[in-house]
Amino acid sequence: MTTMTDIVRPLTGYGYEGQKSFFGGEAPLDEWIGYLVVLGFGALFSILTSAIVMIGKVYGTSSGMTSEHFNTAGRMVKTGLTASVIVSQWTWAATLLQSSNVAWKYGVSGPFWYASGATIQVLLFGVLAISLKTVAPRAHTFLEIVNARWGKPAHLTFMFFGFAANIIVTSMLLLGGAATVEALTGMDYRLASFLIPWGVIFYTSVGGLHATFLASYIHTVIIFMVLITMILMVYIKIYSTDQIYDFLDHTVTRTLDECKTIYSTDGTVEGTFYEPGKYACGEIDGNAEGSYLTMVSSGGLMFGIINIVGNFGTVFVDQSYWQSAIAAQPASAAKGYLLGGICWFAIPFSLATSLGLASTALMLPITADEAGRGLVPPAVATHLLGDTGAVLILVMLFMAIVSTGSAESIAVSSLVSYDIYRQYINPEATGAQILKVSRVVIVLFGLIMGGLSILLYEMGLNLGWVYLFMGIVIGSAVMPLWFMMTWSKASGTGAVVAAWSGFILALIGWIAGAHIQSGEVTIASLGTDEVMLSGNLIAILGSGFIHIVWSLLIDPTDYDFAELNGKIRLVEQDMSGLGEEQQDAKLLADSHRWITRRGYILSFVLIILWPILSVPAGKFSRNYFAFWVLVAIAWGFGSAIIITVLPIAESQDELGTILSAMFPFLAPDEKTEKKLMADNDDEGEAA
Repeated sequence: MTTMTDIVRPLTGYGYEGQKSFFGGEAPLDEWIGYLVVLGFGALFSILTSAIVMIGKVYGTSSGMTSEHFNTAGRMVKTGLTASVIVSQWTWAATLLQSSNVAWKYGVSGPFWYASGATIQVLLFGVLAISLKTVAPRAHTFLEIVNARWGKPAHLTFMFFGFAANIIVTSMLLLGGAATVEALTGMDYRLASFLIPWGVIFYTSVGGLHATFLASYIHTVIIFMVLITMILMVYIKIYSTDQIYDFLDHTVTRTLDECKTIYSTDGTVEGTFYEPGKYACGEIDGNAEGSYLTMVSSGGLMFGIINIVGNFGTVFVDQSYWQSAIAAQPASAAKGYLLGGICWFAIPFSLATSLGLASTALMLPITADEAGRGLVPPAVATHLLGDTGAVLILVMLFMAIVSTGSAESIAVSSLVSYDIYRQYINPEATGAQILKVSRVVIVLFGLIMGGLSILLYEMGLNLGWVYLFMGIVIGSAVMPLWFMMTWSKASGTGAVVAAWSGFILALIGWIAGAHIQSGEVTIASLGTDEVMLSGNLIAILGSGFIHIVWSLLIDPTDYDFAELNGKIRLVEQDMSGLGEEQQDAKLLADSHRWITRRGYILSFVLIILWPILSVPAGKFSRNYFAFWVLVAIAWGFGSAIIITVLPIAESQDELGTILSAMFPFLAPDEKTEKKLMADNDDEGEAA
């Protein structure tokens, strides 16, 4: 039971007195556990996923592996699995780690802006997904569509941005993941960076996109299991909403001397190692009443805008999201993205509302550097559950890394296979040749993934810095790609000019902003919220403005979308997912209208209506905070149930076929089946 002593001196009794950082260079787990998770889980999921793919091939309705099926999963994936895959792909290491970092920095607004600011992109991408199914159903990559509509200059331009997106996302995955593995187990981050991808390479190269989807479902279920565990620990088992509310309230009432006394080697002001901004103690600048318990937060809002802008790039310019749209059935492409976005919202929102807020409420000795490296969740989990908590976060993080890593691997392999090898090296490539290239690229990319994260680490960049920076690099490609799929007047030359101009202007504005604000250009000055915000906004808005002006005034055009699909060639004549039923014009039109209305409305609710309705509350009352937490808990439980149950429910026929073939005794013989049918007929007549 928590006493007033805990409130006055939160470190007393926790064993952290005089501790300058939470982990302090000492890992709570043995190093062998790191190897067990990184190598053991990697091998386990490779074997399990490959076995499921082989069982489906032998006993199910799966045909032999072709390059088309390897890169598109047959274009017949259903809603539940599509949603599960979207959740898995969008759950980066940053989702689990950075979301709690912004809770540590800004309070309740941080988890909300992380979740809402990265959900609307998935909701709106559903519009592009159904547009793709309508105008370019044969496509394997988004660059094929760029080339078919706008030609070689645009193709090469957006190839740069496409690969940049894959490299940044992959680097961030391993940057945050390796740092956490090292903090929790003592395993060298460089070794972890190189070993983690091996859990992805085998099953992705064997089973392609289909295997990636199956593994993603398993990973997502495990992530939600750990998520629910953490929510229950913070708000039900160990603490309550009232206790966390009181703790958060007391954290911001600390005077400077009290903070110095708390973070001190001997409990005195003279022995302090406290520095303002280094620990969660005292009021939050820019928050209403300096409180963590408010949505009125200038820092939180600024992060939200950066998050919105930057994440448009990592969805719209990342081949893995286009690939999921290509793999889905037309109706599932719309519903899957909407459902996936809604369910994904729960992961950063619910997790950071529990672990992130608990870190500041309990005033654990987590430093700003540790928070920036994404170590808030493992610190809180270790505090609450000891070694068990550390292991759970480690497993959860590994699931996020390998699921997104596999999606990025297959995305890069598709771009290389279709947009470099087939387009410029061997235009008459056979399916077998493309399949071989795809598998080779997956292995090679897996091997260099670790080097990319080590490069960022050695440059002194942490997860939070790279997360804010990504929109500056790839944000200028967003609007041209949106116009490519939705606007017949979008100019190809204008798209090229807009993408490069937006990128260059963003870099100039970003660097100039750092110099103006700080008087110098360093990693620290380039990483401030204001400077990152300016660069992100210039990238996306500047390129959009340039493309619109160029298309209307300089190079007007009126493209006929009916021509697009005919310019994209299949390798093998695998027409799976391309039949008349899937290309029904009314179905596609209805699906487009369905996702457009709901995507725009939900986006408005998440980034405009909800925040506005929260402003009058100012600093949350005790009851308001309890309701806020209740929403987070309910959203987490609801999403976990949907993501776990729906894919299985939709696949019951396929599962039944496989089980019947594997275990014939489970299926009734012909005589029994006729008897059952006759009995049902008799019952119907009697009724």
